[in-house]
Amino acid sequence: MEILWINFFVVFISSFFARYYSKPAVHEITYVKPNKFLIFIAMLSLVLVSGLRNNIGDTFFYMHSYSIMKDTSLLDIKFEDEFGFNILQIILHNISKDPQLLVFTTACITNVLIVIALYKYSRMIEISLYVYIASGLFTVSMNGIRQSLAAAMIFLATKYLLDGNFKKFLLVVLLASTIHQSALIFIPVYFIVRRKAWTRDTYIILGAGVLIVIGFNEFSQLLFSAIEDTKYGVYSSVNEGGSSLLRVAVNAFPLVIAFFGREKLRELWSKSDYVVNLVTLGVVFIIIATKNWIFARFNIYFGLYSVILVSWLVVLMAKQDRRFVYYGILICYFIFFIYEQVISLAIVYRSDYLKW
Repeated sequence: MEILWINFFVVFISSFFARYYSKPAVHEITYVKPNKFLIFIAMLSLVLVSGLRNNIGDTFFYMHSYSIMKDTSLLDIKFEDEFGFNILQIILHNISKDPQLLVFTTACITNVLIVIALYKYSRMIEISLYVYIASGLFTVSMNGIRQSLAAAMIFLATKYLLDGNFKKFLLVVLLASTIHQSALIFIPVYFIVRRKAWTRDTYIILGAGVLIVIGFNEFSQLLFSAIEDTKYGVYSSVNEGGSSLLRVAVNAFPLVIAFFGREKLRELWSKSDYVVNLVTLGVVFIIIATKNWIFARFNIYFGLYSVILVSWLVVLMAKQDRRFVYYGILICYFIFFIYEQVISLAIVYRSDYLKW
């Protein structure tokens, strides 16, 4: 756990000074351009800590699967299901049989893409990276490797979603779906979120989430019967409880504050409504996840947009209140990090390269 604490400290301090030594960026939504070298330091820390691990979540199983892979070539690839990840593994396996290469490569791609997107759209980059770690998204990226990689690819394509370039966004989604098929959900999501936030549609979406929770037994029967013939049908027999109400509160917090500051947020960033709608969908899924944890896996996608939104909350406040809100965010997310990562999950970090 000591390595994770060091990473937490390095990422926040370097990104804080990256904004402190930033340059004005007229006509850019962030209004400032954080120091690229210091952001690189933060990104490097994330990549090294994630890429040099040998445990956490399903890391062991990915490494084991990679270790027992038979030598094969790209000519043997069957272009079906999630063949993109198979291609990546074959390429890496031909370079080295060491499974650490797979872990490092996926960690590198995932975190680099996420940091690049946060650099573009976060108002306070240090808040975004702080919440990325404290909310558990960084830890999750070391568990759901394939899904996190797919999520990072779509996250980088946020530009196409905001600009309304469906063709390019679709290409990225289809590419990401070769890593994890759940990425295909972003095809309908594109049309759902590209509208003004806090209209009747927003409340319909939130209401639908509540209704699904109320009638979850019927909903789950319909859903699992629809996917029973796919490889995800196994989830119908998995029942490990639901997500906690605390997790719901943490995910809903940025959305609630954004509601009260919605007019000012639109003034500061005209396309913020799309991000708000993405966060709204994330909250709906996490509400449904209180009945079955499997729905919380969608937070791997939507949680990243919450990380963007929370970085704008401070500037929505009156100037005399900004310092209080800034430190309030740091303290509250820190407490959540302690509760979830240290007390509840008791995360232990192991590495053959990083030792304390």
